[in-house]
Amino acid sequence: MAAIYSGIYLKLKSAKTSWEDKLKLARFAWISHQCFLPNKEQVLLDWVSHTLVSNYNKKLELDDEVVEKLWTYLDNVIHSRRLQDLLKSGKTIGLSFSIAQVINERLSEACSQKTQQNIGTVLNCSSGILSTPSLCIIYTAKCELLVDLLSKLCKLACQQLSSDDAVGCQLFSVLQLTFAQYLLIQRQQTNPNRVFGQVTGHLLQPCLLLRHLLTVRSWTQADDNHVRQHLSREIRNQIETLLQAGLFQAELFSSYKEELLPEQEVQEKKKGAFKSLLLPVNTVQTNLGSDFCEPALHGAVVAGSVSLLYKLFLDSYCKAENHLVCFHMFSRLFGCLRLSDLQQGGREDMLSPVDWSTELLALEQLLSLVLSSDIYNVASDRIRHKEVQFGFYRKLAQMLLTHSQASIPAWFRCLKLLISLNHLIVDPDLDDLVSSAWIDAEASEPRTKKPQEILINTVFQTYSKLRQFPRLFEEVLTVICRPAVDELRPPIFSAGLTVKLRECLLELPPNQILDILCLFVEKCQTLIIPAVEGSTDMALKLMAVCSVLHAFLFNMRSIDDVTPSPVVLRTQNLLAKIQKGIIQPLMELLQAPRREEEKSDLWLRKASDTTLLLFYTWVEVDTLFGVSCSKYVSPTAEIGGAVTEPTARQGHFSISAFLPGLREQSWERVMEIANSFASPSKYCLELLTLQKMKMILMQAKADLQALQHAAAFILESGRSTMSRGESEPWDGDISVISDLTYPTAHWHLVVSNLTILLPYISLEDVEYVANVLLETLMLAKAQEAAMDQESSISTEKISLGLMHSSFLPEMKILHCTFLTRLIIKFSAVLPTATRDPVDLPLQQLFASNIPWHEEILAPCKTLDLLEVPSENKLLKDELSLSWKTLEKVAQCIVLLAKSGCPVTLKESQLESCLGLLDIFSLLKLDSFLPSDCTRCFLVLLSLLANTRASVSCSKLLLLKFLSTCLHLLRCLQAGRNANSVFKVLHASDVLEAVMTSQFTASKFFSDVLTVPLWAQYLQEFQAFLEDFLQMVIERRQSVRLNLEKFISFLVSCKPDTGAAKSKDWKNWNPAAEQLLLTTFTTLCHVVTLYLQQLPEKKLHSADVLSALLEPVVLQMVRTVEHGLQSNTPNQLLPVAFIPSVTTLLKADLSHPVRRGWQKEPSGFLEQPRIKLYQEFYSQILRELPCAGHNLQFLQPALQFLTVFCSVPELYPGKETAVMVGFAIKKLLSGPAITTQVIQSMEMELTEVLVQLLGNCSVEEFYAIMRLVLQGLELKNVWQQKAKMQTKEACQDPSLISIIVVPILETVAALLRQGEGVLVNPHHVSLAFSILLTIPLDHLKLEDYSGVFLGVHEVLFSIVQCHPKVLLKAAPSFLNSFHRLVVSVMHEGRQKGDRGNTDEFEVILQCAHLVERMYTHIAAEMENFTVFSAFMVAQYVTELQKVTLHPAVKTHLTEGIYHILDLCIERDIKFLNASLPAGVREVFKDLYNDYNHYHKAKKQGEEKYTA
Repeated sequence: MAAIYSGIYLKLKSAKTSWEDKLKLARFAWISHQCFLPNKEQVLLDWVSHTLVSNYNKKLELDDEVVEKLWTYLDNVIHSRRLQDLLKSGKTIGLSFSIAQVINERLSEACSQKTQQNIGTVLNCSSGILSTPSLCIIYTAKCELLVDLLSKLCKLACQQLSSDDAVGCQLFSVLQLTFAQYLLIQRQQTNPNRVFGQVTGHLLQPCLLLRHLLTVRSWTQADDNHVRQHLSREIRNQIETLLQAGLFQAELFSSYKEELLPEQEVQEKKKGAFKSLLLPVNTVQTNLGSDFCEPALHGAVVAGSVSLLYKLFLDSYCKAENHLVCFHMFSRLFGCLRLSDLQQGGREDMLSPVDWSTELLALEQLLSLVLSSDIYNVASDRIRHKEVQFGFYRKLAQMLLTHSQASIPAWFRCLKLLISLNHLIVDPDLDDLVSSAWIDAEASEPRTKKPQEILINTVFQTYSKLRQFPRLFEEVLTVICRPAVDELRPPIFSAGLTVKLRECLLELPPNQILDILCLFVEKCQTLIIPAVEGSTDMALKLMAVCSVLHAFLFNMRSIDDVTPSPVVLRTQNLLAKIQKGIIQPLMELLQAPRREEEKSDLWLRKASDTTLLLFYTWVEVDTLFGVSCSKYVSPTAEIGGAVTEPTARQGHFSISAFLPGLREQSWERVMEIANSFASPSKYCLELLTLQKMKMILMQAKADLQALQHAAAFILESGRSTMSRGESEPWDGDISVISDLTYPTAHWHLVVSNLTILLPYISLEDVEYVANVLLETLMLAKAQEAAMDQESSISTEKISLGLMHSSFLPEMKILHCTFLTRLIIKFSAVLPTATRDPVDLPLQQLFASNIPWHEEILAPCKTLDLLEVPSENKLLKDELSLSWKTLEKVAQCIVLLAKSGCPVTLKESQLESCLGLLDIFSLLKLDSFLPSDCTRCFLVLLSLLANTRASVSCSKLLLLKFLSTCLHLLRCLQAGRNANSVFKVLHASDVLEAVMTSQFTASKFFSDVLTVPLWAQYLQEFQAFLEDFLQMVIERRQSVRLNLEKFISFLVSCKPDTGAAKSKDWKNWNPAAEQLLLTTFTTLCHVVTLYLQQLPEKKLHSADVLSALLEPVVLQMVRTVEHGLQSNTPNQLLPVAFIPSVTTLLKADLSHPVRRGWQKEPSGFLEQPRIKLYQEFYSQILRELPCAGHNLQFLQPALQFLTVFCSVPELYPGKETAVMVGFAIKKLLSGPAITTQVIQSMEMELTEVLVQLLGNCSVEEFYAIMRLVLQGLELKNVWQQKAKMQTKEACQDPSLISIIVVPILETVAALLRQGEGVLVNPHHVSLAFSILLTIPLDHLKLEDYSGVFLGVHEVLFSIVQCHPKVLLKAAPSFLNSFHRLVVSVMHEGRQKGDRGNTDEFEVILQCAHLVERMYTHIAAEMENFTVFSAFMVAQYVTELQKVTLHPAVKTHLTEGIYHILDLCIERDIKFLNASLPAGVREVFKDLYNDYNHYHKAKKQGEEKYTA
C-alpha cells in the first residue's frame, strides 16, 4: 500500500516524470478504486490547482497543450459523479482561492485578446465551481473575486454579441449562474457604501453595455434558442435587480439628497450634521460619461441606460416628500444625453438621424416616468421651489421646437408629454409648435402620422378645455399666412384630426367657434384675396384657409330652433360675409377671360379649387341651417324663388342659380376651368349638382328633365377617368384630391348616392355603373391581401361595401343589370373561336333583343289609362319571350351535356371563372326575380355541365372550381324562387347533366383522392344532390317520373375512366366509384326519410318508391364489394365508402320493421350481406387506431360503428363489444389525438359508447369499463412534444388550460363534498401541495384568469368545508393565499394607458375575490387572529414593490382593512418595530388611512347598531 501511495505521489511531484504520464497517473488515481491515497481527492485537486497557479505565476513553464489538458482534468474532477457523491456524504473537499484568481486571469486574457477560443473548459470549470456550494466558497468568501469574475464574463458576453459569430449557450449559462451567486451575496452585505463601490467601480459599465446589446441584437436562427428566448431576458432582469440593490438602497438616499439638493446641505450643517463623502450621482454620471465602449455605441448605450437608472431610482425613492429630489435626478440624468449639449448652444448637425431617434426615445421615457410618477406638481413648484421644474421643462420645450425633428415619432411624443405635464410649458412657443409639429410638418409616414395626430389632439383638448380655442387658431392662421417652407404644404386636417376637431367643436360654446370663423374670413378678405391673382403662394394660402373654414363649418354643431337668436344672427351674418366677401370676388376672378395657356397656371387651378370648395360648403351649410332653424334667413332669400327654379339650358344642368348675380355665361367659364383637370373643383361641381338634385326633390313638383340632366352630368363627369382603371386610395379630404385619387372620390360619391341617382339615369348609364362595379370588384379580388391593411377609401372597398350592403338588392334594375354584366364577363372568359353561337348558351342569356329588365321597368312607366290593356298584353308577350329564351338555353345545356362536347378551359380561364364565381357569391340571390334566378341557375349549370379543364390544369384548382359551382347551386335551391328552374328544365335532366359532367371530370382525380379538397368536393356534391332531391320530393315536381329516369341512368353507369355509361368493370376509376357511391347513398337517404314521413294512407306510394330503390341498392352493393376488393391494403378506406355501407345497413335494419318480419339474423339479412358488413367492420377496427386526426375518416367510421353495435348478433365469430372498446381506447391514446380532435368527434364517440354499453353483457360492460379506467392517463397530451415527457404540466404554458385548470376544478369539486366524504385530513392538505406548484406569473391573461379562479375556488372550498384541517394547516393556507395576493398586485400594477378594458375587468374581478377572502377570514375565522400581523406584514412588503392601479388598490385596501380589524395594539407596535425602513413607511400610510377612513366609519356604524 505504501509503495502505491509513495510511488504515485512522488511521480506527480517528480520533475523527471513527463506531463503526459503525470496526467495519466492523475486520471487513474481519481477513477481507480485500487489506488489508496490518504485524502486522495483533496490531494489530486490541490496538485492540479497548484500546477495551474504555478504556470500562471511563471514558476512553471508548460506548453499550451499541457495547460489545456490540466484544465480539462480539473473540469472532469469538478463535474465527476464521484466528487458530488463525496460532498453529499459530508466529506470536506475544497479549492484554493488562487485557482479563482487564475480563472479570472484566464478570462481577462480572453477579453484583452478579443478571442474566445480555448476558454470553453475554463468556463465549464467556473460553472462547476459556482454550482457546487463547498467549492463556490472560493468566490463567495472573497466577494472581490466574484465581482471580478462577473465583470470579465459580462465583457466576454459583450464581445460575443458584438461579433458576427452565432451566439452560443455556454457563456451565457455561466453568466446567469454568476449573476445569481452575486445577487445572493449582495443581499447579505450590510455595508451599502461598499456594495455601491463594487457596482460602480466594476459592474455598472459592463452591465449596461451587456443589457443594451441583448436588447438591440437582431437574433438569427444560428443563435442558440435557449439564449434567445430565456437567458437573454433572465440576464436583463438580473442586471436590473443588481443595479437596483447596488445603486439605490434605502440607506443611500440621504447621500443622493445631499448631493442633489444644495440648500439641504446648508441646513444640515447648521444642525451640526456630518456631510457624507459619497457622491452617488456624480459617480454614476462619471461612469456614463467615460469611454467604456466603442464611440459608435456609446451614445446609444447611455440613452438606453438613463431611463433604466431613473426608473430604478423612482422605484426605490419616489414618495410625495421626495419629488424634488426625483426631479433633480431627472435633470442630472438628462445631462448625460447628447441632447443636453444643444441646450448649451451645441450644433444640431453633430447628431445623425439615428442618434436623434435614440436620444429622443430616451427623453420620452424619462418624461413618461416623470408624468406617471406625478413628480411635477405645478402649484408646489411655483410656491415652494421658485418654478425650478417649470424653468427646466421650458428650456427643454424650446430646445425641441428649435431643433424640429418631425420625421421622428418620439419627437411628437416628447412634446405631448410636456403638454400633459403643464400646457404653459409650450404655450409661449405655441406658434412654433403649430408650425413645426402641424402646419409645416412633413409627417407623411404612418409611423409618424399617428403620434403627430395624438399630439395635435392633445393640443385641441387642452385649449378646448381652457376655452382658448380661438387663440390656438389665431396662431394657426398666423402660421398659414407666413411664407411657406416649400411650395406645397401638407393638408391641415387629416381624416383622424377631423374627427378630433369635431369632438372639440361639439363641446365649445358657439360664439367661440364663430370668433374663429370670423377671424379667418376677415384675414381672407383683407390679406389673401386682393393678392391672389397671379400668385401661387397666395393661392395655396387661400386653399389652406378655406380648408379650415370647410372643416369648421362641416363639423360644428348645427343651429336649430333652440339656438339663441344672437348666435343665429351672427351665423347668418358670417355666411353673408363668406358669400359676398370671398365667394363672389373669387367667382369674378375666375370669370375673367383668359388666354388658353393661362388656364393651366397653378394659381388659377388652386383658386378654382378653393372657390368651388367654399361655394359647395356654403350651399350645403346654408341649406342645412335653413331646414333645421326657422329663425335663420338665407343671404339669398331676397332673390325669391331663383334658387328653387331649375334651369337646364344648352344641354347641361346649371348651378348658377345658387349664387345671386352669377350669369349663365360666366358660370360656363368657371365650369370650363373646373372640368379641365381631375381636381377638387371637378369633384365639388359633382357635389353641387347633387345638392341641386336634393333641393329639386324637396319641391312639391319635381322637374324630371332637370333631375335626369343632373344625374347624367355627375356620371359623365367621372366617366373618362374611371375608364382608365387607375386610382389610388383617398382619405376623404376634398382639398387633396389629385388625378389618381379623383376616381376614388367620384366613385364614392356615386355609390353613396345611388338611391338618389338611379331613378333618373338611363339604362345605358345603369349598365355603365354595373360595369364599373364589376371591374372594381374583380380588381378587389386580385388585391384582397393588400386591401386589408389599407385604412383609406379605395374604389375596391367602396364596391365591396355596396355588395355587402342591404341597399343593392333594393335597387332591382342595378341588381339585374349587374347580373347581366357578370354573365357577359363569364361568356368573355370562355373560348368561342370554333363554336357555333347556337352552341354557346351563355351568349343567349344576355342577348340584347330579349327584354330581361321588363318586369322591373314596367311598374316605373307612366301609362295612359286608355292604353293599359294593350300595354299589359305587350308586357306579357315580352315576359313570355324571355322565358322562351330561358327554356331554349336550358335545352341547349342539356343537349351539350349529353353529346359530350364540352368547352375546354385553360388554367388561366379557370382562375378567371373562379374569381367571377367569388363575385357571384356576393349577390343576394333571394332578391332576384324568378327569371333572373333561372338565369343564375343556367349559368352555373352550364359551367358545370358544358366545360372541362385542359390536361395541363391544376387538379386542385379544378376541384375548387367544381365545389364552388355546386355550392352556389345549393344556395339557389335554398332560395324562394327555386321552383322557377322547373319551368325550363326537368329535374332528371339537371341531375343527369351534372352526373355526366362529374363522371367525365373524375378521370382527372385518381391521384388526388387523399387531399382535403377532394373530401370537400365530395361533401359539396353530396349536399347538392341531397338538397335537389329533397326539393323535387317536397315540391312534388313529378317525383316518380323524375326518380325513375334518374335511377335508370344511375343503374346504367359504371365507374370506369371512359364515358359515364359502360357495360363492364374494366378501366375501373376510383374517383368515379366514390361519386357513384355518394349518389347512391344520398338517393337512398333522401327517399328513406321521405318514406318514413309518409302517412299510412299513402303506403302504396311507399311501395312504389321502395321498388324503385331495389336496383339502386343492388348496384350499390356490387360497387362497394368491388371497391373493397380493389382498395390498397395499407390505405384508409375511401371517405365515400363508409356512409354508403352505413346507409345500406340502416336500410336493411329498417326494412323488416316495415314488413313485420322476425328479428333473426337469418330472417332479416341475407348471408352475403352479413358477410359484407362483418368484413367492413373488421376493416374499420383495423384502420381506426391508425387514422390519427383525420376527422373526415373518423366521424363516418364512428357513425358506422354506432349502427353496427346496435345489433350484437352481427359481431363476426367470437368477437364482442370489448374489441370495439379496445380499438377506441387505442385511437384516443394515439399521439395525434389532441383536445380539439376529441371535441370535434365528441358526439360520435358518445353515440358509439351508448350503443356499445347499452347492447353488451355484464361481463363485457366490466371489461370495457376497465379499459376506460386504464385509459385515464394523460399520455396523449404528454406526447404532443417529446421534451415534455419528463416535465410537470405547470412548467409548460400550453398545458395550463388543458390540464392545470381542469385539475383545480376537480380538486375544488372534491373538496366541496365536505368532511363526510374526505375523511382523512391528510388528503385535504395535499391540495396545498398542488396549489404551491401552480404558476401565477408570466401567464397569458386568459390562462391567468382560469388559474386564479381555480386556486381561489380550492382555497374557498377548504375554508367553507374543512375548517378543522384549515386550523392545523394555517401556514400552508396563508402561503397559498399570499401567492394570489402577490399575483394580483403584479397584474394590477399601474401600466400607463390601459388599452383593453375587458382584460382589466378580469384583473378587477380577481382583486374583488381577494377582498372577499380577506373579509371572510376576518368575519368567520376567529382563530386566525394570531396570524393577522403576519398577513399585514406580507401585504405591505409586496405593496412597497409596486404602484397599484387605483381601482385594484381600492379592492385590496378594503380587504386588508378587515385584517387590521383583527390586530390589537401589541401587533401594531410589533409591526412598527420589526418592518424594514421602506416597508415601515408604507405600513404607516396604510394604518393612517385605516384609522381615518375605515375605523371611523366602522365605529360610526357600531354606534347606531342595536
